[in-house]
Amino acid sequence: MSAGKDVPGAAPPVTETQSGARINVPHIAFAEHLGIVTEMAAEGASLLHYSPKPEHLNSFNVVHGGVCMTLLDVTMAAAARCLEQDMGVVTIEMKTSFMQPAQGKLTGKGRLIHRTATMAFTEGTVYNEAGKPCAHATGTFKYVRKLAVGSKKAQELHLPKELDQVISTD
Repeated sequence: MSAGKDVPGAAPPVTETQSGARINVPHIAFAEHLGIVTEMAAEGASLLHYSPKPEHLNSFNVVHGGVCMTLLDVTMAAAARCLEQDMGVVTIEMKTSFMQPAQGKLTGKGRLIHRTATMAFTEGTVYNEAGKPCAHATGTFKYVRKLAVGSKKAQELHLPKELDQVISTD
């Protein structure tokens, strides 16, 4: 997979898989840092892979729950956003259930369950190498217009001055 560089005012980053499926994948520095790789995101479904690093394990020597939740969040967001090339999504709500310890190479599978003009309702599951589910989540995402940003920089939130004191981004 290859993605073009983010350029202010440019079209959103779109990647093509080996099968030719188009993916609307933004640069997410944290997901890249973890080593999460998007294999497919098309037609309301997504498939991502992650190989744990020693520093991502908890004291029980299994993948930390926060890493699993990040994989689920990115997996569900990919399923939600792949239908809208000019829109991004932000996580509104996410509920996660952990079923068994996550070990070895993990796969995230996501799907868009329902969508409205402004919201996406999704689910995702993380599987271990044996194909057994380790964690499952449901998530609600809000579609937002993408902002033009420079290469590998976080998008700034531009609020009207009257809302600047009302909305917290912490």
